[in-house]
Amino acid sequence: MEALKSFTEEAGFTQVVLGLSGGIDSALTAVMCVDAFGSGNVHGVLMPGPYSSAHSVEDAQALADALDIHTLTMPIVEPYEAFERVFNKACGTPLEAAAAENTQARCRTVCLMALSNSSGWLMVNTGNKSEAMMGYSTLYGDTAGAFAPLGGIYKTDVYALANWRNAQALREGKVAPIPQNTLTKAPSAELSPGQKDESALGIRYADLDQI
Repeated sequence: MEALKSFTEEAGFTQVVLGLSGGIDSALTAVMCVDAFGSGNVHGVLMPGPYSSAHSVEDAQALADALDIHTLTMPIVEPYEAFERVFNKACGTPLEAAAAENTQARCRTVCLMALSNSSGWLMVNTGNKSEAMMGYSTLYGDTAGAFAPLGGIYKTDVYALANWRNAQALREGKVAPIPQNTLTKAPSAELSPGQKDESALGIRYADLDQI
């Protein structure tokens, strides 16, 4: 958190922006941003896509409400469908598999970077070490952002820190900021129907992090 605060201030920024997916990585990153800068200086962006579940949006909004941060909702369905049409017209084939998934991630990054550039907010990366080391992230998608608070933290440690931060809040008589559903649901980027991160990786995070 101190590194995040120091980097941001030295770069000349006072406010930050990040995507809120309803998942554990963005949730913990958002909490760290609020701890570092205060809720009034953190902006969360909800960007539901064609395969986003209702609970993801609900979990993201519940987190934002608990943290009392400003939110924007910018669905990426229309931008993604526009890319699909352009791609199909030029290539004669539809966007599929990794190309379709990565295009969704990049649509989100375009929204975040546009907000960063237009509002003077530093964009914070929400990626973790486990996925970065496996190449399970998208160049100019998941890896975009000026600083990655979780970049040196394994996925299992992300969960441990999230649980610790919730427990700390409860000890202080405050509301636990990270929704319980975010802590217990199976991690998923929701870039294709029924997609689960551990299935895509072919290994459980607990085993991956031990390796």
